[in-house]
Amino acid sequence: MNTAEVYAAAYKALGTPVYSSAVFNFIPKTAMDFYHAVANDDQATQHRLLREFFMPYLELRNRMPGYAVSIVKAGAKIVGHDAGPVRAPLTDLKAGEMDALKALIDKLGPQ
Repeated sequence: MNTAEVYAAAYKALGTPVYSSAVFNFIPKTAMDFYHAVANDDQATQHRLLREFFMPYLELRNRMPGYAVSIVKAGAKIVGHDAGPVRAPLTDLKAGEMDALKALIDKLGPQ
């Protein structure tokens, strides 16, 4: 499931308290903060992170089919862990989208 954080609280309510986080690859502190917020039913933190990062992140991800892979590779590249380009038929994020993702990551602070 792409960007499982969006569904994490609902899945926890159904009895599945864990999920796999792709963003852990480039914003590990934020990924853990979100996980702990779900585990502790801290809705204020969940909503803040969803509003400030995950929803804008999803808006970027949803611009192009295949961006679910591209955006994770882009995030890794931005933080200095270049995983190389995506393989065809997928496409990498455009320069403006990279800038927007970098701005989202930078707002989160040190990871």
